[in-house]
Amino acid sequence: MSPASTGASTRVDAVSPVRSSDSAPDSRMAPGGPGYHRMSFALFLAGVATFALLYSTQALLPLISGEFGVAASEASWTVAAATGGLALFVLPMSALSERFGRRTVMTASLAVAVSVGLLVPLAPSIGALVVLRAVQGAALAGLPASATAYLAEEVRPKALVTAIGLFVAGNSVGGMSGRVITGWVAQEWGWRVAVGVIGAIAVACAVAFRLLLPAPKHFRPGSLRPRVLLGTVRDHLSDPLLRRLYAIGALFMTVFGGVYTVIGYRLTEAPFSLPQGIVGSIFLVYLVGTVSASTAGRLVGRLGRRGALYLAGGTTAAGLLLSLADSLPPVLLGLVLITAGFFAGHAVASSAVSKTATRGRAQASALYQSAYYVGSSAGSTVGAMAFHSGGWAGTVTVGVLAVLGVVTITVLGSRAARVAALRQPVPAH
Repeated sequence: MSPASTGASTRVDAVSPVRSSDSAPDSRMAPGGPGYHRMSFALFLAGVATFALLYSTQALLPLISGEFGVAASEASWTVAAATGGLALFVLPMSALSERFGRRTVMTASLAVAVSVGLLVPLAPSIGALVVLRAVQGAALAGLPASATAYLAEEVRPKALVTAIGLFVAGNSVGGMSGRVITGWVAQEWGWRVAVGVIGAIAVACAVAFRLLLPAPKHFRPGSLRPRVLLGTVRDHLSDPLLRRLYAIGALFMTVFGGVYTVIGYRLTEAPFSLPQGIVGSIFLVYLVGTVSASTAGRLVGRLGRRGALYLAGGTTAAGLLLSLADSLPPVLLGLVLITAGFFAGHAVASSAVSKTATRGRAQASALYQSAYYVGSSAGSTVGAMAFHSGGWAGTVTVGVLAVLGVVTITVLGSRAARVAALRQPVPAH
């Protein structure tokens, strides 16, 4: 498939196999090959721990508001601080992974994050809780960019989208299980015990991750010199395709962050008035995200990257509009569509970043993750503010505008690809 047909720049397929010579076989992992299943399961567990910790307070916001006597817009900072901390530190962490190795940085990040996670239940005030969550998010910054860079180096190109889709699927399972578990535990024993349970689960995931993840074979240490790092970042930001992918990730996450920060408030209020345990169980719809993320590779194969993004955006928008109903079944169906569209779009965009960057992959992925979690922080904060002022319709309006942004950027990318294709010289016969 040509770059023009997918909306990619001519650099997309420039990632060459890692070989000792032109005739040597590709030694990177592939489905069914040695180490692939261990690697997939290890990174799946890392994704579970990351999302379970990162969003551990999201389903509990009504209870946190009640204990500390704060509004939804203030309680939402326990989510926004974590995602904001991750967005701020993901680039420095990616630089450390270029120097010290992906597995080393991921292990250290998980160790610090789970340690802080055991302190979160002890927070004496909303301010202390927000600070602890910010530190936890900063620690988790070593996971996303390092994981995608590890996969880009250790997995064969044809299997890359599928491998990253499995990591993203782990994110969805972590987000789902964290919210479901905290919902039911909090209903019986309060939000503090609930986040403590999530911390303990994350500890188990972190230990298993370190034991299972194969040692990297194709990592080559880079430089920690700021000048080199800034040069790499500048190169990535000057690439129009990468800029579009960063914006798409941020906009998708704006929708998702806003919806799932506010949905607990909506469902505990009239006309639904659901108990906390049932509200937590609503997050079982994350299973849909697990499926849509893990099948993103096949979706791109059939529709191309642009087609997959259009489908993801349209699915998300349909879910947003359906969720405006005052009846529970259409609201649940709307959440299913929002979740499926978001995770598919995220898997497609993040894997495209890894394929596009021919060097400094950790920095390229870090910039994507930074934009992605800035979108999460913005969605959590703006979505809560919109809910406070305009109800659920206000949150939906924010989401629809973000989806329109995704569609607009994809259309502009398609036009840019066509122009680039026309400018390419015709081979002489």
